[in-house]
Amino acid sequence: MTTVVCPGSFDPITLGHLDVVRRAATMFDDVVVGVAKNPGKSGLLDLETRAGLVRAALESSGEPGLARVRVAVVPGLLVDFCREIGAVGVVKGLRGGGDFDAEQPMALMNRHLSGVETIFLPGDQRYAHVASSLVKDIVRHGGPVDDLVPAGVPEALRSALGQPAAGS
Repeated sequence: MTTVVCPGSFDPITLGHLDVVRRAATMFDDVVVGVAKNPGKSGLLDLETRAGLVRAALESSGEPGLARVRVAVVPGLLVDFCREIGAVGVVKGLRGGGDFDAEQPMALMNRHLSGVETIFLPGDQRYAHVASSLVKDIVRHGGPVDDLVPAGVPEALRSALGQPAAGS
């Protein structure tokens, strides 16, 4: 069985993230979404909330391939997590060249440290403009994000920001 990890901070998960996970699930036997704390980013949602939103998105998708995808918190280095669960690869989605520039050094370091390979999937163009940071900015300013993220995410963001629920 081939296990891969789709890692990220998922603060919050977007439809672009979900698309990459969906596609990885068609290529590999076992897919684990690794929800990690990125020390270079200030997170809005706590780790457990992010993991819960990812689980809810997978469960509510209704897609049989996503029902077998697991979600786990990455407690430290990604390569250590990969080793612990027996993953042979890391799957990352790329929206454009900037993502590649940011991801390539990490992919090379992960291979250097553990031999784990990184598989880059080009993101679906429908989501090329969608980034978690932009989603948070839109919500901060009262804008709609329902067509950019799975159900439940807008409410979680509003709650974390101390904003009233939509329609209140």
